Amino acid sequence: MKKFNIRKVLDGLTAASSSSSATAQPGTPRENDVVQETLQSEHFQLCKTVRHGFPYQPSSMAFDPVQKILAIGTQTGALRLFGRAGVECYCQHESNAAVIQLQFLINEGALVSALADDSIHLWNLRQKIPAILHSLKFNRERITYCHLPFQSKWLYIGTERGNIHIVNVESFTLSGYVIMWNKAIELSTKTHPGPVVHISDNPMDEGKLLIGFESGIVVLWDLKCKKADYRYNYDEAIHSVAWHHEGKQFVCSHSDGTLTTWNVRTPAKPAQIITPHGKQPKDGKKPEPCKPILKVEYKTTRAGDPFMVLSGGLSYDTVGRRACLTVMHGKSTAVLEMDYPIVDFLTLCETPYPNDFQEPYAVVVLLEKDLVVIDLGQIGYPIFENPYPLTIHESPVTCCEYFADCPAELIPALYSVGCRQKRQGYSKKEWPISGGNWGQGTQSYPEIIITGHADGSIKFWDASALMLQVLYKLKTAKVFERARGKEEKPNTDIVDEDPFAIQTLSWCPESRMLCVAGVSAHVIVYRFSKQEITTEVVQLLEVRMQCEFSEVDSPDPGGEQTPTLPTPGASSSPQESELPTQPSTGSNSSDGPRDNIPCLQVRSSPLKQSPGNQVELVIQLVWVSGEPPQQITSLAINSSYGLVVFGNSNGLAVVDYLQKTLLFNMGTSELYSPSDPYQRQPRSPRKAKPSGDIPTVTSCMSRLSFLYSESMKKLRSSHFTTCDSNDGSNASEDRCRSPTSAKMSRKISSSSEQKTDLDARDNSFTRSRSSSVASIDRESREAISSFHFCESFPRKTDSLVSPCLLVGTTHGSVMMVALSLPPSGDQRLQQPVGIASCGTLVKLKGGILTMALLDATGTLLPPFFEQWYDPNASDEEKEKSRKRRPASPPSSQESQDTHFAILCSEKQAKVVALPSQTRIYKHSITETSFVLRADVVQMAGANCIACFCANGHIMTLSLPSLRPLLDVNYLPLTDMRIARTFCFSNLGQALYLTSPTEIQRITYSQETCDNLQEMLSELFTPVETPEAPNRGFFKGLFGGGAQSLDREDLFGETAAGKASRSLAQHIPGPGNMEGMKGAASGVVGELARARIALDERGQKLGELEERTAAMMASAESFSKHAHDMMLKYKDKKWYQL
Repeated sequence: MKKFNIRKVLDGLTAASSSSSATAQPGTPRENDVVQETLQSEHFQLCKTVRHGFPYQPSSMAFDPVQKILAIGTQTGALRLFGRAGVECYCQHESNAAVIQLQFLINEGALVSALADDSIHLWNLRQKIPAILHSLKFNRERITYCHLPFQSKWLYIGTERGNIHIVNVESFTLSGYVIMWNKAIELSTKTHPGPVVHISDNPMDEGKLLIGFESGIVVLWDLKCKKADYRYNYDEAIHSVAWHHEGKQFVCSHSDGTLTTWNVRTPAKPAQIITPHGKQPKDGKKPEPCKPILKVEYKTTRAGDPFMVLSGGLSYDTVGRRACLTVMHGKSTAVLEMDYPIVDFLTLCETPYPNDFQEPYAVVVLLEKDLVVIDLGQIGYPIFENPYPLTIHESPVTCCEYFADCPAELIPALYSVGCRQKRQGYSKKEWPISGGNWGQGTQSYPEIIITGHADGSIKFWDASALMLQVLYKLKTAKVFERARGKEEKPNTDIVDEDPFAIQTLSWCPESRMLCVAGVSAHVIVYRFSKQEITTEVVQLLEVRMQCEFSEVDSPDPGGEQTPTLPTPGASSSPQESELPTQPSTGSNSSDGPRDNIPCLQVRSSPLKQSPGNQVELVIQLVWVSGEPPQQITSLAINSSYGLVVFGNSNGLAVVDYLQKTLLFNMGTSELYSPSDPYQRQPRSPRKAKPSGDIPTVTSCMSRLSFLYSESMKKLRSSHFTTCDSNDGSNASEDRCRSPTSAKMSRKISSSSEQKTDLDARDNSFTRSRSSSVASIDRESREAISSFHFCESFPRKTDSLVSPCLLVGTTHGSVMMVALSLPPSGDQRLQQPVGIASCGTLVKLKGGILTMALLDATGTLLPPFFEQWYDPNASDEEKEKSRKRRPASPPSSQESQDTHFAILCSEKQAKVVALPSQTRIYKHSITETSFVLRADVVQMAGANCIACFCANGHIMTLSLPSLRPLLDVNYLPLTDMRIARTFCFSNLGQALYLTSPTEIQRITYSQETCDNLQEMLSELFTPVETPEAPNRGFFKGLFGGGAQSLDREDLFGETAAGKASRSLAQHIPGPGNMEGMKGAASGVVGELARARIALDERGQKLGELEERTAAMMASAESFSKHAHDMMLKYKDKKWYQL
């Protein structure tokens, strides 16, 4: 075991990200010499683990009917594979080109992907992390369609020029056999037929290939004779083609909304033309054209009518109607409306053989933002209940928190209240995508992810064992009155949309107390209960947090001198701390400025609260003299003290949620003591301004999803525009903004008032950054950025520990606030809590991100908490649970040991000894960038600081010596979504929202990386391929069954020759050992080689039998000759020989 002053840094450390190492303050006593640091760089390694959520921007889909695995490709080159609940896999093409088509090698553990950059890839799915075995890049032609027949190794590839090339999927080489477009159409048309949009072989004759061209021409090509048997012409463009399983008919879908059914042997005209959604004119004319039918599938059943499933084809007069899937079965037609546009759909059938009755049982519909599976076997076509966590984006995610190693009883408790929220009416059958096996994980600790959303909802997710399952959903908007119409918009005119969006949250897992802050400057405190209650009157506390004014002119509605407003710290008057039982009646007339009006109106009717999190208290910031309340930048709750603290750019407020009173409301500047060396200069009172310059109070919040499409360049340019035009000191500019809003209303000051010291401000997004990174707008006003409740020494002179609050600001100041708590029990509910500011503890560069406390042995001292008890339980049960709860911590206790305050900002980390308040260690984390998220986490039985920088570096520092242990350049910040949602947790876990719909989980633990292979799920499982359909006696007798084709004789090099080298370039797969083994043993080749080996074995056995027979014949011949000789010379004497 080594001392903490011995440094061991990973090789990946860069000068930019750790420019100066941890240094001890000269001359300070080394009280922490006894601390033994066990964490070394060997304990850390960074890697991705799993990705959850709906595939962002899906583009294609495929299904293996034997393995029961679903594959989805996206426009960014990603592949997502799904099996049974909990079996998921993510992999990425290096080119990031859109996946245009996917084809499974059915029951062989392989997948072919075709990309928009005209490359095809063979993926090996027999390993837990799929890898590419072969790639083929086309140089001269663009790929438009692929088809791989069942149990075939020859892949047909159609191109934009109308040609068809054939690829051997074992070797990924091109065959010399090519079907040229001019040979296929010959004289049937004088113009080019367009790209190939469909390829399929006749279910009953593998030697006949059906080729569909975009212009409307369909050709049935004879592969053996290398000529077209039939050509089918139609005036409208073709989108898709589907066979009847007997191979005598096929159906085409067209751009005018029609379906044409063709008999194979009568190419002159279609056997039937129907327009499923067209209005049939009475005079027998052609029906009006409809929207294109993008895809059709034709599936047969033994017992009843066939199913015809199609997407699109709606009438043009249905403007604004949602996308529909149409299911035609016999004489009935069902139109199923979808919530989002349809990307693709697949009909799941009982058999993988195309020449048998298909027996469809479900339809998988891939939508732009959802995956729906429809049960075809039940009346009304109900949908299956989706077991995957695909609803992360149900409303845009605005904040995220991750809790690893939670109390064991939490997940069952959340599940028990969440299961009552499930919808009804789902199909009673099992989820049909049921392939794969779960991983054999060694991690058994509970993990919970909490996501806050734009609609005010909060979701609790079970994230244990690399899986994700929604446990419980809380709707915070229920507390407020909803606008019934555009005319009745109660006090929400400072926001356009999403007024209930979650800004940040604080959760105590042990007590289950939850505190959330929303964009409309509101805070809600929740208790957890397993019993349903009805709250007659929602407890409401309105807080008036006033602004600091700089020396710039501000609007004055009256045109006269405005009196100096009371200081922010003077707002502890009875009218602000008492609890109003009725909605506030602040002034909101057109004659004067708004005052004492909250942004949202709390509902006045009784509130029915289901089991789960139930409202304890609503706190709302109100308008002050025409100025809207500032957004809340930081938030913390402590269940042991019964306190909630929140802060913004005006200051901080402490609320006692047990007594429902405001205890403390002070401006940031007043937290500094008079003798404080960091004390700021007082600002002048507000000046008067002519009333002609009154700015219009415009809405300044746009949809939360708007920022998702913003690029890094736009974010930075908007930041610098803000810096140049405004110093951020006007309160009227700081309207309530959405966490993802990029659109804002700003008042431009005169040029003499725009002076901003850009050099003194970091060249980055924002100084005011809470743990959830609420805004990209940089403010020069000092805001509260972080809180930490603890039991320590508030003052240098203290010899006893007492409850206190660490307060961090965006200017890098850390201040101490002492708390004086009454004894527990009834006195706690009657006597007031004492609060006193103790001045500045220390100053750091950049805004404070996180704070923690260690004892003299280096052990983390978490905030005190109260064990959970059900507030609505019977008195007896309450007493039992309260007896089990530990008593509230004493207000003071003797302690000679020194504490270490761990402080981390956007630029550096410091360790300060308490109560002496001397700096023990300092480490400069980054000079050229800034830290977005930092957390003090537990790891391998010790503690460390984990940091994520805007330049993409993920770093860890030991405690208390701040030695760099890990520095990996992982992910450059390209979107504020990542900054807003990135969070670390204990035991080496972290996550972020990698797209608007997906959560990416990563680990920085070497142990987890080593065990990852075991923990990951398995996609491929050995399954017997179903038997081929029985041909029957008469079909076998008269040759009416399926005709097989020896494709090797046609497409092999001996028969077809070599393809042109310039047509496509073969690229071998990655050179990793597993990939090489896969390539060597083959995925397709494995089966083929097994077949060849069996054939060779049978051949050798046959040869051996022939040789044995030949030897027996030879022996018999010899015996006969010997007998003849004996007879010949039997009666002769020796001298006659």
